[in-house]
Amino acid sequence: MAKYDLFIGNKNYSSWSLRPWVLMTERAIAFNERLERFSGDNWKAFRDFSPTGQVPVLHDGDTIVWETPGITEYLAERHDGVWPADAVARAWARCAAAEMHAGFNTLRDRCTMNIGVRIRVDDMSDRLRHDIDRLSELWSEGLSRFGGPFLAGPTFTAADAFFAPVAFRIQTYGLVLDDAPAAYAARLLNRPSMQAWEAAALAETFRDPAHEAELKQMGTLLEDRRA
Repeated sequence: MAKYDLFIGNKNYSSWSLRPWVLMTERAIAFNERLERFSGDNWKAFRDFSPTGQVPVLHDGDTIVWETPGITEYLAERHDGVWPADAVARAWARCAAAEMHAGFNTLRDRCTMNIGVRIRVDDMSDRLRHDIDRLSELWSEGLSRFGGPFLAGPTFTAADAFFAPVAFRIQTYGLVLDDAPAAYAARLLNRPSMQAWEAAALAETFRDPAHEAELKQMGTLLEDRRA
């Protein structure tokens, strides 16, 4: 039996849930998936298993770990390969992950994760373009410095997990990046773990009104691939 219980939200919408899920899947860290559908104010019910009423949350027996950085470091203390072994690559990877967690606000707010649809962006604001340009710059730096095919070297680490939701955003909104970052996004999307997450997201029939309303603010719906 798996040691960990990982509580996540809907796979079509929950970018935060994807990060520890794909990290643990890629690093072959066994866990029990506990998917809890979110909508409206049901965060109150989430308080039964989450200190903040939010996901993701990792349970290791009586130990409860919340927030993606906290979960990542908890796993890194117990499993090899969560961060790169090389000290320079590890420092860069941690900085890149921290930047993703705290930054790229316009990209995250305007291009919310909705895996099952394709959207034409009608308003490419300067702030959104700035975030996309910074993303291209950061990914290009990691791929060039550490040789790829992942951001900090030859293996999938937490740095890649933190940016995994961005790959889905690029696909959903048709965002244009430079050649090397675009190829990296395609590699992420082709990972078996990412394809498994996407298949489950497409199979979901639940629609959250708040998330669906955000799509209309961003652009024109071109296609809906969901069940």
